[in-house]
Amino acid sequence: MAEERLSSLDVFRGMTIAGMTLVNNPGSWDYVFPPLRHAEWHGWTPTDLVFPFFLFIVGVAISLSFSRKIEKGIEKPGLYLKIVRRSIMLFALGILLALIPRFNFSTLRIPGVLQRIALCYLFASLLFINTRVRERAMTTFFLLAGYWLIMKLVPVPGYGAGVLSYEGNLCSYLDTKLLAGHIYKPTFDPEGILSTLPAIATTLLGALTGDWLRSSRTIIEKIAGLFIAGILFTVSGLLLHPFFSINKQLWTSTYVLLTAGLALILLGVCYLLIDGMKIRKWAAPFIILGTNAIAVYVGSTLMVKLMALIKVSAGGKVLPLKAYIYDKLLAPWAGVYIGSLIYPIFLIILWIGIMLPLYRKKIFIRI
Repeated sequence: MAEERLSSLDVFRGMTIAGMTLVNNPGSWDYVFPPLRHAEWHGWTPTDLVFPFFLFIVGVAISLSFSRKIEKGIEKPGLYLKIVRRSIMLFALGILLALIPRFNFSTLRIPGVLQRIALCYLFASLLFINTRVRERAMTTFFLLAGYWLIMKLVPVPGYGAGVLSYEGNLCSYLDTKLLAGHIYKPTFDPEGILSTLPAIATTLLGALTGDWLRSSRTIIEKIAGLFIAGILFTVSGLLLHPFFSINKQLWTSTYVLLTAGLALILLGVCYLLIDGMKIRKWAAPFIILGTNAIAVYVGSTLMVKLMALIKVSAGGKVLPLKAYIYDKLLAPWAGVYIGSLIYPIFLIILWIGIMLPLYRKKIFIRI
């Protein structure tokens, strides 16, 4: 039911999916402002916050959704069926998006964004319905500490232990051994096998946040808790960076701490404004996107692939539709960088318009 939704979480989700659309769809990859690019390796940019924010939100939603189902008396076998079915559908949808449009199975990338979401949702959900808060907190700690130890102590053939270079790290070694020919780059995948473990920890931190929001504490106490925890996690990630580098592609434990901390702070802002102060008008576009976030992500991905197939003749050249819009309609008057930025902004506005009728009719596409 719509009234059961936490509006501030929908806004946060909508902001995140808007950010994902913004950074994934520049008019030209040759002209992207630095904050809208991922860090090349160690370190971080605002772009590196988007995916962990989404997994954090998945965790919050797990707590809110499954707690209600458990309170309604739904038995565990029914919950298991829902969890497994949704996980399989998300993973399969990710594979399908990777195959479109050429369906080349020989070079199919098996890991991916939706695939990681599916795995994190699967394990975090199973843990949620089978453990208590303290046990989930301890599991999160051991995932982060264990990943840190594994990355630092397990030797990689030809490189040794504790090497966190692009090709010398343990994640890269495992991916090339187990998924050779089916990863993002020949020697590495940012959504690879081993780095999924700390990504699950990101999701569990979201679930623990959901537990906090479900508690009987006052709204002031909840908001204060979000900000205090957010500051502590953020500072911890930054202070530990010299010992285990913040790295999105390796999804390092310090990266989890930093991004979870910033997610807590941003959710705290949304919760304060929307659920605390009831200031909601500014958030309407984000609520529209946030209530159908997966549909927007899948739809925008398919749109990009479709626009690459549509060809337009211009000045004696045949250009893909996207290149035509950028080269001929945006860059000439806005400039190469601003034009490249305007393109995804138009996409975000377009998807708000597409999702608006669904939102008004309270149609939320669930997978």
